[in-house]
Amino acid sequence: MKYGLNIHQEGALDFVSLGALVHRLDPGIVPFRKATECRIHVSGGEFNCAANLSDCFGMKTGIATAMVDYPIGDLVAERVRAMGVTPFYRKFKHNGVSGPNMATVYSDRGQGVRPPVVFYNRANEAAAHLKPGDFDWKTIFAGGVRWFHSGGIFAALSETTGDVIIEGMKAAKAAGAVVSFDLNYRAKLWSIWGGEERAMSVIGRIVEHVDCIVGNEEDLQKGLGIPGPKVAAKSKLDPSTFFGMIDRVVKKFPQVKIVATTLREVHSTNRHSWGAVAWIDGKTYVSPTGELDVYDRVGGGDGFASGLIYGLLSGEPEQEAVNLGWAHGALLTTFPGDTTMATLEQVRAFARGGSARIQR
Repeated sequence: MKYGLNIHQEGALDFVSLGALVHRLDPGIVPFRKATECRIHVSGGEFNCAANLSDCFGMKTGIATAMVDYPIGDLVAERVRAMGVTPFYRKFKHNGVSGPNMATVYSDRGQGVRPPVVFYNRANEAAAHLKPGDFDWKTIFAGGVRWFHSGGIFAALSETTGDVIIEGMKAAKAAGAVVSFDLNYRAKLWSIWGGEERAMSVIGRIVEHVDCIVGNEEDLQKGLGIPGPKVAAKSKLDPSTFFGMIDRVVKKFPQVKIVATTLREVHSTNRHSWGAVAWIDGKTYVSPTGELDVYDRVGGGDGFASGLIYGLLSGEPEQEAVNLGWAHGALLTTFPGDTTMATLEQVRAFARGGSARIQR
């Protein structure tokens, strides 16, 4: 039993995630108030992990999610196919006027001293209408599944999505899968229907079924109600404050075997110091620190989670799994959009300490 987990060696699907698909409008470095054009990226924290694991790491992945029968839905579904992810859709019919809709995320890239600005239009979002019973988990997992994943953004969408997550986790556990959850606390989303107190209640019920948590100190405090450290960190890259909270996490949720997160010191929008840490079955692991020239920071955390999960599913040594997550997350910040354009060879090379010398 490696990492304190019983990871199946085979399955029709290596990884299945549950969450909302969105499309992100990106005007680049131009603020929206002055924008004249945008790129469209298909995203969603849970989808990003499935897409990354498929496209970069060659794993068999799927996503359970909502899909709307209208042109934006077609655009999103095309990108799901392109990334090699098997979809399990609960389909909704658009009424031609008000939805249901595939959510829109608006996010410019910022530049230099000006940070990125993110806001949403999640009005009448199809994924928020998902409820227990919408997915046939027995059929989805019939051929075997090794890892199941969801996250706090999906949990925050409505009063029913947390229950869908718990239903999926129970079914995945019954099928023998490892279960992970990215806390991804978003105050704007939770403020619509209950705030921090409701978030702790919903996320706490979810994490009772989780083996692996991804989340930083703020996520642990606001999502799980874990008290923060009494001594402030020396820097954003100091892992001591994160590791100082782990005992409280494990005391509250003793079945958890892995807690991991990225560490990021933001010098400017385009210059970050980047690290990652993990507590795995009682031992701590810290990545190298990288100095990143950031093109687009969105998706870096999902990039880390994807690489870490790949390392664990592949049976890599713990330190190597953390380094693969760190390297993939770093590379993801060099691409436009929210999902990977990296190759496994590039990830392994950077994890070993590779440079940006031209490859001939």
